[in-house]
Amino acid sequence: MKTKITEMLGIKYPIICGGMLWLAVPQLAAAISNAGGLGNITAGNYNNGEELREAIRQTRQLTDHPFGVNITLLPSFRISAETYDDFFRVCCEEEVAAIEVSGSPAQKYLDKVHAAGIKIFHKVGSVRHAIKIEELGYDGVFAAGIEEGGHPLNDDVSTIVLVPRIVDSVQIPVVATGGIADGRGLAAALALGAEGVMMATRFINTQECLAHDSIKREFINRQETDTTLICKSLNLQGRALKNRLAEAVLESEARGASLEEIFPLLSGQRSKEAWETGDVEDAAFMIGQSVGLIHDVPSCQELLDRMVREAEEILKGKSALFD
Repeated sequence: MKTKITEMLGIKYPIICGGMLWLAVPQLAAAISNAGGLGNITAGNYNNGEELREAIRQTRQLTDHPFGVNITLLPSFRISAETYDDFFRVCCEEEVAAIEVSGSPAQKYLDKVHAAGIKIFHKVGSVRHAIKIEELGYDGVFAAGIEEGGHPLNDDVSTIVLVPRIVDSVQIPVVATGGIADGRGLAAALALGAEGVMMATRFINTQECLAHDSIKREFINRQETDTTLICKSLNLQGRALKNRLAEAVLESEARGASLEEIFPLLSGQRSKEAWETGDVEDAAFMIGQSVGLIHDVPSCQELLDRMVREAEEILKGKSALFD
């Protein structure tokens, strides 16, 4: 399957892993890249640039295929501006294949990133932001619909509308994300004009992901209606799995609690422990509506091969409508 994204990144399939705190680590990144996609290391998993460098080198021991790094540029109680500088410096020194940025634009780093031969993308949820990213000189844009896990833009535009709107508005390649978990989603994204897809939630339910088995079983039993938007009142909208923790956050918001009061419920340490122990109730699992499309726990190779096969069958089959 050849698209502008596969050619740009030197990968077999136009399928990219998005950022996942605590889960997008060398083991999973290498498995996705070995399967033909673009694996991801999430910089936020590490305390400084040297820890990230070690993760990059660990990944290179597990794969000789391209992989990327996610850097989320958001105000943080844990990550300083100097640490962000460190992350970009290390990515450039290590010459990773790609950087995915979310949050604030990485304008100050673009020249250094391009000088290192790295492709850089920004995740956006609106046409106006996509146009700005193109003007800044990014290599591509990830169009993230409201269905996505994590922090979708509060414009609340669905992937099926957002992708063609952005495709029509910029010249750089567009990758679709939000609500995609199988070959049907890949086929739909390509039909909408995207050059590939990015997934995160779907990669949690793979054999190589370090999430606890009880969480993977929970996701299989959940439906597309089993996520909710939290922190809207704090202008920090996030899509999370419906559970006891999410209910507590929503109850706190309803009584007008401040970010300082709610933040302990959302702590990264709480979610890190939950991924390891399998506690499905007392942490914020920032997953997307695509959880309703998850029915098994394949290897990354099985998942990507199946997605591409399904997409090919769909696209070829639909062409018969016009014979």
